[in-house]
Amino acid sequence: MSQATRSVNFTGSVDRDLLKRAKIVAAQNDTSVNALFNIQLRYLVETFESADARQNSNYATLLAFSLGRLDYPDAMTALNLDSEEDLFLLMAQARLPMPRLPQAETNRMKKALHELIVD
Repeated sequence: MSQATRSVNFTGSVDRDLLKRAKIVAAQNDTSVNALFNIQLRYLVETFESADARQNSNYATLLAFSLGRLDYPDAMTALNLDSEEDLFLLMAQARLPMPRLPQAETNRMKKALHELIVD
């Protein structure tokens, strides 16, 4: 069965700036955003499944941290880590991004910092 017949369309959303940057990466590599998406999604799913089959919860913990569902202290505890550097290295090895604060929280923090400077 060919790849085209196994494919299915779906609808999702992505940050506008991220899509713009993905298009640049795709063009520089003579491929499509779809191909980039598929290879990254395949890596994530296969890595998760492999860790799950070995009953190793570390990847699930890192994924939860990356998604913002697990905070920094809880991730450090669950992974038995003593340093932030170790957490950053594990995230890089797992090819997962560090979590980002919601934009509203970032804006609130910026406003609070600005008020400290102005006062």
